[in-house]
This record gives sequence, structure tokens and C-alpha cells, in this order.
Amino acid sequence: MAGASIETTLELWASSLRDVKQRMRPLFSQDRVAASAGQFLDGLLGNEPRKTGWMRAEAAGDPGPWRQQAILGRGSWDADAFCELVRDYALETLADDDAVLVIDETGFLKQGKASCGVARQYTGSAGKITNCQIGVFACYASRHGHAFIDRRLYLPKEWTDAPARMKAAHVPKDMCFATKPQLARKMIAQAIAAKVPFSFVAADSVYGTGDIEAMLRKAGKGYVLGIASNHQVRSWGKAQVFVDTAGNVAQSLPCKAWRRLSAGDGTKGPRLYDWAYLELADLEAGDYNSTLTGTWTRGLLIRRNIGDSELAFFSTWCPKGTSAKKLVAVEGCRWSIEDGFETAKNEFGLDHNESRSWHGWHRHVSLVMLAFAMMAAIRHRANAAAVAPKKTLPRRSIKRRS
Repeated sequence: MAGASIETTLELWASSLRDVKQRMRPLFSQDRVAASAGQFLDGLLGNEPRKTGWMRAEAAGDPGPWRQQAILGRGSWDADAFCELVRDYALETLADDDAVLVIDETGFLKQGKASCGVARQYTGSAGKITNCQIGVFACYASRHGHAFIDRRLYLPKEWTDAPARMKAAHVPKDMCFATKPQLARKMIAQAIAAKVPFSFVAADSVYGTGDIEAMLRKAGKGYVLGIASNHQVRSWGKAQVFVDTAGNVAQSLPCKAWRRLSAGDGTKGPRLYDWAYLELADLEAGDYNSTLTGTWTRGLLIRRNIGDSELAFFSTWCPKGTSAKKLVAVEGCRWSIEDGFETAKNEFGLDHNESRSWHGWHRHVSLVMLAFAMMAAIRHRANAAAVAPKKTLPRRSIKRRS
């Protein structure tokens, strides 16, 4: 929003906040609950470094955190319906047929054992195994900006195998164990069912292969999905035939197979890596869905770090003729969700949730997602206003007195 005037930005802030509060209102049965939810959103957008119940209550002028806490716990409202509202709101500004749906997870560090889904498990947020919750998210990334449009709380088996613990955290009775890829698949399927416009899905190796690939091929969506170095690669109908692991294939490539390309702009400029792209096989889209036509290519994309030569591997699926540069750009969209996690935690208190219940986690996260989506919309509109051509008044002739 650097190019927008302060006046324009403040006007967008005020009008956008009024708009989202009006959209929220039908989800709450009582005016006072809707007002408290609006104040909760105000607190997330405020300057307080910690978005705790006491901090939000102080910002709202409440004598204590009880009304703020009630929004997450005792209140009666549907967090999933709220999440759909966030998705639809974000798409009004960010929608683009060439968008990328990015899937990733983040950790919420916790103490104790009562918070829903908490366990000793690995999280990239801390870079180690620690006591935390894990949330799997879907981020919508387009040329207009990016925002979260879905989320799922991961429940380890030590939770789903303990009915008393599930009941104490108010987990719905029909909830059972699901792996992170299964949670991701549900979010992607929901986005497809809601006709969310996107052309590719990008994710790391946790979500790389299996049912997600099959579902995307059937839906006519491309993908760039991380795979391990020992993933078996097989090609046919191409000049180069491979039947080996991805790691061995990478080691066998000649120097001319690599190209230096940017995966997008970062805080320090273009994020440059060396890339190799191998087309493995051409397949007919109709083989997966009779309503689809055209030839698609299954491939292997390899990324090499310029500094330490560390390799990363990606399974790809795209319309025939798609360039390596395009696939690199899709993979680079994974940065958007990393940026989203960092911003949502530092600015909007994504990981400041104090509630312990299933509903509390989903409600808090959904409200943060709305705050993030609102800022994404404001940023896009402010930037558009800054570059819009200025209207010039017609020049008036000045008559000279004789």
C-alpha cells in the first residue's frame, strides 16, 4: 500500500471493516454476540502485540475477557460457515482462473495436555518435535494477492483413540483419525465443489503423492507436489527414458539440463535456484475424466540450491506444452503461505488462541483468516487506486482585460 495516500487507505480500512462486520452478522443469532465478534475482530486488527482475551477486552473497553472468551467457547455459531464466508469474501478480490491453491501446515506451541489436538509432534515452526497443535491450511494465491480460505486441525491418534479426551475438548462425535494428506484432500475437494477458480495445487512432500494426485487429475487441475529423493520415477514415450529414483535421475543430468530461474520475488529480491524439468509421459485427460479433453504431461521438476546444491523434487501434472518457467512459478507460490503464516501470527495473533476446545480453535483461526483476507483486499484496492490514471480538469482559458 506504499503508493496509496493515507486518506485513501483510511477510507478503505473503514469501509472494509464495516463491510465484513455486516457480512458476519447473519451468522450470529443475537445482536450482542455479533457485536462481541466484531470487537474480537477489532482486537485482532489492533496494535496489541499479544491478541489474548485480556488484551482484546482492554482494547474493547470491557472490564474482563469474558465476552471475548465466550465468542470462542460458550457462543453458538458455526465456524465452518464462517470459514466459507471468509473464502467467498477473499475470492471477490483475489479470484483468478490461473490462481494456485497452496497447501501447508503450521504449528501452535502449547503447554499442558488439555488443548485440543496437542501432542509432542514435529512442527516446522519450531524445527523440532515439541508440544504443539498442528493446523493444515489452504491458501489461495493469485496475481491479486493471497489469503487463507480453509483450515483443519490435525488430531493425532493418541487423541482419536481416547474418547474421554475427545469429549472433554468438545470434538464432534463423528470425527475420527485423518492423516494430514487426507485433511488436505478434503480441503481441495471442498474448493473444487465450491467452484473456486484455480489451475494448480502446490504443496511440499508431506502431501506429495497418492489420492491427491488422482483427485486433481480427475478434476482437470495441474499440480506441483513435493516428493522424496527416493521416489520412483518412470518415463515412457520420451527421448529420455528413466526407471530410477528421483535422486539418481538428478545426479545423472548433464550441466545443460539446468536453468537458473526465479521462483518469485522475496524480501531480498528474486529467489533464484537452478532448475531441471523432465517430461516423463504424455497422457490423455479423458483417461481420468470422460468430460475432459486434451493431452497433459506428467513430469519431474528438480530444484537445486545455488549455495549448497541441496536438491528438492516435485511431481508435476500440467497441460502439454507448459513451460518449466511456469511450473517454477507455481512452486514459488508456496512462499505465499509461508508469508501468510508469519504475518497472521505476528500481526493478527493466529497462535495466540487461549481456548482449549475444538470449536475454540476453529473459531479463533477463522476470525484471524477474515482479518488477513480483509487486509489482502485492502492492499489490492489501495494499490489499484494508486496506479489508476488521475482525472485532469479541463484547462480554463483566462481572458485578459484590455
